Amino acid sequence: MKLRFLIISLFALSITFAQRIPESIESKKIGTRTFTVITPPSYESNPGKRYPTLVVLDGEYLLDPFDGILKYGSYWDDLPEMILIGINQNYSETRFADSEFDEAGFPAGSGADFFEFIGQELYPYIDKKYRTLPFRMIAGHDTTAGFLNFYLYKDNPIFNAYISLAPEMAPEMEKRIAERLTKITKPLFYYQATGEGDLKEINEKAAELDANIKAIPNATFKYQNDTFKGASHYTLVAKAVPNAIYFIFDGYQPISMVEFEDKILKLDAGYTDYLIAKYDELEKRFGFKMKPRLSDFKAIEAAILKNKAYNELMPLSDYANKHYPKTTLGTYHEALYYEKTGNYKKAIKSYQKAFTQESIREITKDFMMNRAEALKGKPDEPTEDLPVETPTEKQE
Repeated sequence: MKLRFLIISLFALSITFAQRIPESIESKKIGTRTFTVITPPSYESNPGKRYPTLVVLDGEYLLDPFDGILKYGSYWDDLPEMILIGINQNYSETRFADSEFDEAGFPAGSGADFFEFIGQELYPYIDKKYRTLPFRMIAGHDTTAGFLNFYLYKDNPIFNAYISLAPEMAPEMEKRIAERLTKITKPLFYYQATGEGDLKEINEKAAELDANIKAIPNATFKYQNDTFKGASHYTLVAKAVPNAIYFIFDGYQPISMVEFEDKILKLDAGYTDYLIAKYDELEKRFGFKMKPRLSDFKAIEAAILKNKAYNELMPLSDYANKHYPKTTLGTYHEALYYEKTGNYKKAIKSYQKAFTQESIREITKDFMMNRAEALKGKPDEPTEDLPVETPTEKQE
């Protein structure tokens, strides 16, 4: 009996953690290639959810640093879950052939074949087998970091975000990348990192590319360059990986105390609009269709109350009802509006609606009933005009 319970428990645990899946493709261009796919913890338990993808070149040593920071960040809801694809390049065996270019600085030979393999064979396979979103990223180190830049030479590059760590660049790449970024209309993220103790040639070309990108007027892309003091060619990876991922997904995190104090509290109005815009932008940028976090509702509520912008509780109620229908969340904000504006009879009526709704966190039915009870007997003292009643309210 104990053994059976242990087996069941282990199985239950296994589906809540990321799955590491060895894969291979018989490529028409480059023969058999192996790679590793890591699906996120929620992949099996949430079959309707789709995920962005990150292709990690030099997967045999670069995959784990990305996997580690993504597991940590997604645990705290600071980073989204995603599907990782680590391409095995056996470091000294295939990575140089995979990154081959000609004297003019364009993919050539086996490098051109590998370039086409990723776009024409690997991704069709991944998109067919796994639940992916269109938002795609690619990361590489030194030789493969230089290689990933070739995708920007296309008018409609297949990747949305590029993570280039200590790149060894092809001829003219430090100029061409900046030129291409001025012409590509697709929203892009570009991250580059170098270490102070790296090879002079790598750092000089990276610095030139950095200067060229920063000189672009009215940039339509997001860009960050990091130069790590004291870091070597290899130690910079551990420093750069979290910076790169957090740079790309800036704004994904729940509203922090710094954001609350420095941005939201200082608004003259539009607190609910701020919340709506935050999640609209996430969907537009990454394709995420996610419910606004309950903690973010609390942050906006706190800003509204602190600044006495009580009229904004009603649109906050509408937004809550849209994303958390049949729960007490929207009803609570509606009732709070009536209470704060001195319309106690309507507040009582709204609080009592919760009796037929689902509790959500601390906004339980008992909590709502107690709020209603505390207001009984208080005469109305309205401090602002009420919104026009809906036909439903008139019928009641």
